[in-house]
Amino acid sequence: METLIVFSHLRWNFVYQRPQHLLARLASHWNILVVEEPVPGEPGLSVTTPAPGVTVLQPHTRAPGHGFDDSQFEPVGALLRDYLDAQGITQYGAWMYTPMALPLLGGLAPQVIVYDCMDELSAFKGAPPQLLRREKTLLDIANVVFTGGPSLYDAKRHANPNVHSLPSSVDAAHFSPRGAGHASSPLFDGIAHPRLGYYGVVDERLDLDLLAHLTDAEPGWQVCVLGPVVKIDPATLPQRANLHYLPQQAYDDLPDVLAAWDVCLMPFALNESTRFISPTKTLEYMSAGKPVVSTEIADVRRLYASGVALAADADTFVAACRAALAETPDGRAQRVTEQQRLVAATSWENAAAVVAQEVKAAHASGLRPQARSYLAGKHVIELPRRRPVSGESVRSIA
Repeated sequence: METLIVFSHLRWNFVYQRPQHLLARLASHWNILVVEEPVPGEPGLSVTTPAPGVTVLQPHTRAPGHGFDDSQFEPVGALLRDYLDAQGITQYGAWMYTPMALPLLGGLAPQVIVYDCMDELSAFKGAPPQLLRREKTLLDIANVVFTGGPSLYDAKRHANPNVHSLPSSVDAAHFSPRGAGHASSPLFDGIAHPRLGYYGVVDERLDLDLLAHLTDAEPGWQVCVLGPVVKIDPATLPQRANLHYLPQQAYDDLPDVLAAWDVCLMPFALNESTRFISPTKTLEYMSAGKPVVSTEIADVRRLYASGVALAADADTFVAACRAALAETPDGRAQRVTEQQRLVAATSWENAAAVVAQEVKAAHASGLRPQARSYLAGKHVIELPRRRPVSGESVRSIA
């Protein structure tokens, strides 16, 4: 097996997170071929090489559906097969980040099937109705499953005999505290201290009421929120003089962002979309030596409670921020020591090594019988009813 074909709902040039960290390192074991969700346009493939050993294919189609919609499978599958033929790629495995792309395996012959379940996608806003059924099939046929943290592991471990909890890790050297005299990001010029910050996607997982409460409780604090607004109406974001919405920053610039902050925030809502999350930024914040205040996210408590202040409600969250800003030198030293201990226990290099070992072992054991049956076209289930086009049958591999 020379290649891993990765089907991803996350674009490589979006937020730099778990997929990029793992896949860039796995490129020392296999050629990595990432297939992104299609975009509208003249049929064809945009091909880029964002990292050594990593090739990203962005399909362009005239199909009407968004993302890995049923209408996309025929044109995307044809583009992918043509690319594989043209490149002479015949020995490969399949790596799934989203069950929605599962039908694309129908025209392929992977030697191993990997599911990196980094989120409970079915709990996210706008999740397609087919997602849960396809995930059930994917869990049934996958050789190996990795989960984004212990909560997801608990939820998935009985659905497949080879499930591993693989919490996201960190490049500690990249985020290590900047030395004295280092200039922080100019993005915050004109924004006074104390600065309390969050970076990441701004969506239904953030507690917007908590942000409003935080800024109202201490008008002298400057709360900075960096990242793209996704799946929610920007008009619903609370507006305050001391609440600053700033653009997403490149991964390489995040250490300078952290150097400009006094407290790092994880103001997540407690709802179905956050029940299983294991935020990568927890370790990044701690690597920078910053005090971290979070809501009661289960995986944060299970993995990092000794290095993070956890708050059960809005008032407690504000109190934890006050305590962080009033930290004594001895208190800071104790906190940083504990954070460094937590950070030292993990690295993306170690995580990628574990993944490579498990994938190689899974490849050696061969496809599961369920996978052979699936790839032979024997798993066919009904999709939600829609009007057939030109007499087509409303059925699909799922």
